[in-house]
Amino acid sequence: MTYHPKSEFLRVIIERGFLADCTNLQELDEALSNGMVTAYIGYDATASSLHVGHLLNIMLLRWFQKTGHKPITLMGGGTTKVGDPSFRSDERPLLGPEQIDANISGMQQVFDRYLAYEDAGNGALMRNNAEWLDDLNYLEFLRDIGRHFSVNRMLSFESVKSRLDREQSLSFLEFNYMILQAYDFLELNRRYDCLLQMGGSDQWGNIINGIDLTRRVLDHEIHGLTTPLLTTSDGKKMGKSQGGAIWLNADMLSPYEFWQFWRNTTDADTGRFLKLYTELPVEECDRLGALEGSEINQAKIILANEVTTLLHGAEAAKAAETTAREVFEKGGVGDDLPTLTLSADELSDGISIVQLFVRAGLAGSGKEAKRLIAENGAKMNDEPLTQTNVVIDAAALSQPIKLSAGKKRHALVQLA
Repeated sequence: MTYHPKSEFLRVIIERGFLADCTNLQELDEALSNGMVTAYIGYDATASSLHVGHLLNIMLLRWFQKTGHKPITLMGGGTTKVGDPSFRSDERPLLGPEQIDANISGMQQVFDRYLAYEDAGNGALMRNNAEWLDDLNYLEFLRDIGRHFSVNRMLSFESVKSRLDREQSLSFLEFNYMILQAYDFLELNRRYDCLLQMGGSDQWGNIINGIDLTRRVLDHEIHGLTTPLLTTSDGKKMGKSQGGAIWLNADMLSPYEFWQFWRNTTDADTGRFLKLYTELPVEECDRLGALEGSEINQAKIILANEVTTLLHGAEAAKAAETTAREVFEKGGVGDDLPTLTLSADELSDGISIVQLFVRAGLAGSGKEAKRLIAENGAKMNDEPLTQTNVVIDAAALSQPIKLSAGKKRHALVQLA
């Protein structure tokens, strides 16, 4: 039997495809229908920018606020010092406090685009779990919190089990991570009456731990909700590209490259991504997603424009579309292409075309660049490249050079 929620938030996210699991859908629906609810999602500060893989849950928080509820973005200033072992094959590199603070500052730029951080009503809150984790007394924590955790049960979680099954080391430091994350939920419930933790479905075990701990320590009923782990229709993890991570900060990935990522969506994913990553009405998303042949390309441009407008603003989206038209339809260079600027010193001995493709972000390695050239997928100034031993010097860069990888990925190389 299909459940028909009363609350606007659950109606929206179920209709748009955000819901994977929920601990008690009916009880959560009641709470959401009876007034403002506070919910959080946690983000470890492992990089100075969020990436496209985070965008699904950022949109979830945005819908949560738009439907009248209060979102908390919990920055993992404390837990980043430990590292989440979930579904990783190795231990995360440990970061120092200064790097963690710098990363949080970089991530905040993105949250400010999607959420309204205000003091009144359902204004979003940003909190840092270092507030309560940094000053924990270890013996007290073991006695008051650690006694509620069964090691047998922790070993049964898929994120831990998959690591042990592959006979890969899991340090005691990482093993503590799930206890600290559970404690976050307890603290947010105690301090802000936070009733809901949301996250990707790989976080289900950690969320359940927090619910159990809060029930045991405070005797409060709280809830968990997860989103599906997205893969594209060809089975790839959402947000991965040949050039690396699709970062959300403009200083790490240009708005044009971000726009282009969405424009390159496969036909089969277009309707689904419109529902998840834009605020267009569901009926319009379905209509656009059902287009075929050359018409589906217009739907992909709409997707790219809508997503880029939310993150970078309408002007950036318009500039990206204009550049794309210049590059693809007129064979031009375009004003907004990602640009690699080289100094005369760097070119004193020349630089190989293979290295240029890597430096310009069009290939992940020299090996990948050579394969691209060998398979006739590389162009320079719109002319096919057939040799891998081409060397570019300062004279060759008296005018900017346009590099192309396939039909859709381009970059400029210029002299400083």
